[in-house]
Amino acid sequence: MSATRLHVWSGPRNISTAMMRSWENRPDTVVVDEPFYAAYLARTGIDHPAREEVIASQPTDEAAILASLEAPLPDGRDLHYAKQMTLHLRPDDDLLWTLRFRNVMLIRDPAEVVASYVKSRESCEPDDIGLPQQQRMVAFWDAHDAAPPVIDAADFLRAPEGYLRWICDWVGVPFTDRMLSWPAGPRDTDGVWAPHWYAAVQASTGFEPWRPRQVHLSAHDAAVAATCRPAYDALRARRLIL
Repeated sequence: MSATRLHVWSGPRNISTAMMRSWENRPDTVVVDEPFYAAYLARTGIDHPAREEVIASQPTDEAAILASLEAPLPDGRDLHYAKQMTLHLRPDDDLLWTLRFRNVMLIRDPAEVVASYVKSRESCEPDDIGLPQQQRMVAFWDAHDAAPPVIDAADFLRAPEGYLRWICDWVGVPFTDRMLSWPAGPRDTDGVWAPHWYAAVQASTGFEPWRPRQVHLSAHDAAVAATCRPAYDALRARRLIL
């Protein structure tokens, strides 16, 4: 039986790690956490927490990364879930390889993303939060008749079971209640960057219910969010509504 391979793309500070927890709690699933992160840091020279540890922990060669994403799964596992960050790819990358997988785009209001992002890293620019890249990737998939479902994190948190059931049906796997809760704590599959970014998820046992956020941004950070707003609005206009 061929494996089902699902890639869920987002920017940082979304519900992407909680989504990875949800799928990893299935007995049939293997997950991978941000496989292009080390390549992104090595290529750009950008300073992130635990930069050298991240680079040492993963391959930085694209061919090796892509091979790992299509490697055979262990016996008893037939679903491969990749948590992907759109900002980890180059603006001029050939995206044809993504067509070999089922792709979902996960979005979040940019003001909320920026407010969360700057708690872990002092500087923030539009490309750091992935929304321009998300819009580019969706346009590419549209042009290849592979339009992805776009899911807004706020919608998802209002009805996680409904959205998970929809995705399971879309990729052709059965839904299980195990996807709605998981044990607290770290996972061996968490990237080495987890201590700097995953505190809330590691304390969680399920999806946090949606609640309105009070966002307070500096003038610079507000400008970053405003720059990303048109991309978010365009993606949100086509989001999956259940």
